[in-house]
Amino acid sequence: QVQFVESGGGLVQPGGSLRLSCVASGSTFSIHAMGWYRQAPGKQRELVAGISSSGSTNYYADSVKGRFTISRDNAKNTVYLQMNSLKPEDTAVYYCNRRFNFGSWGQGTQVTVSS
Repeated sequence: QVQFVESGGGLVQPGGSLRLSCVASGSTFSIHAMGWYRQAPGKQRELVAGISSSGSTNYYADSVKGRFTISRDNAKNTVYLQMNSLKPEDTAVYYCNRRFNFGSWGQGTQVTVSS
């Protein structure tokens, strides 16, 4: 089963930036739409950004629109999330997975926005 390894999280001040990366195992990465999800303490996991298999179509949750950018490199089996103008409410564990037909969830990467 496909597996995902997320990295790039950390502690950042409000207004700062981070770039998350997610590497997928297997040979079918390029045919699947992908998404970045996050889960804050006490809250359900939510989709924050999605990208089509070709990278031509993106989706963003209203809460991150204009601040986050999702991209992918199919040759590297990798999806990225550039996060700018970070806010304390962006604090969460961030995961990547397919948009549909989920694979196994990885460990995620912790993003903490705090002064």
